[in-house]
Amino acid sequence: MERVTDKKIIIVTRRTRLEDLIARFNTIAQAQFYIEHMGSDFTDYIQEDERYKKAVRYAFDELESVGRVQIVEREHIPNFIFGEDDIVVAIGQDGLVANTLKYLSNQFLIGVNPDPSRWDGALLPFTVDDLKQIILEVIKSRRPVKEVTMAKATLNDGQVIYAVNDLFIGQRTHVSSRYQIRLGASQEYQSSSGIIVSTGLGSSGWLKSILEGAHNIFTGITGKTADFRDEGRLSWDINYLYFSVREPFPSRTSGTDIVFGKVTNNMPLIILSQMPENGVIFSDGVESDFLQFNSGIEATITLAEKKGKLVV
Repeated sequence: MERVTDKKIIIVTRRTRLEDLIARFNTIAQAQFYIEHMGSDFTDYIQEDERYKKAVRYAFDELESVGRVQIVEREHIPNFIFGEDDIVVAIGQDGLVANTLKYLSNQFLIGVNPDPSRWDGALLPFTVDDLKQIILEVIKSRRPVKEVTMAKATLNDGQVIYAVNDLFIGQRTHVSSRYQIRLGASQEYQSSSGIIVSTGLGSSGWLKSILEGAHNIFTGITGKTADFRDEGRLSWDINYLYFSVREPFPSRTSGTDIVFGKVTNNMPLIILSQMPENGVIFSDGVESDFLQFNSGIEATITLAEKKGKLVV
């Protein structure tokens, strides 16, 4: 088969809810019994699974005439080695796009909505019917690309984790997270529910909920309005990050002065763990993909040296 390009096209997929249920209950019959016993409609799971797999098959068949195509499941992405010229296609929801983007370097990423009637998606501008034409335009450099600022946590043992939306630093469980936090010349010991670091892309997620909560608490107490919620709608390529400490607790040994602020290239956020166990840093809501953050480990939070490249 004569192909348009020598570039490899990587299709990133995820397991459907039905596949997760079968993995949990071993058979589709047992999964169906459980869902229907709980009063839910099992046909919705089947329809979602069928539409998703149909979309993936269609994408694969369409793109085979363009270049070499390889399908990679989401769970294998952290260990997958992408080629410099690979074009990456994520078929799924926004979360799959974000969780793929942080493992890329300069590769272009195309977000595809497999079922527009079911899902919205800020990062899913295309359908599988668009895909072949979009790929051809990318190959010819005729498609606009949006840069995405990422966050980076670097530990003093050399380990690194990136985030497209958010970093979480704290306890794996719901007990207090204990650490020393430093921003510029200011530092203090804290006890809290953890720290959230958000990017511009992530500002419409976790950061937005934090700002909404703070706004409504302030309004409820004072009867006044301080509308800082526009900070929850930031450009994807901003040159800073926001950090927010969740539920900081004041005591004789813990302070609450450094609870919100900006992280820049000249002003990194430095956090020293004081948690004997269960301290973690994870990104973009994927708790299974984490770095241990226990006593003695120091994390330096900065803007990443790389930017994501989303085809729009």
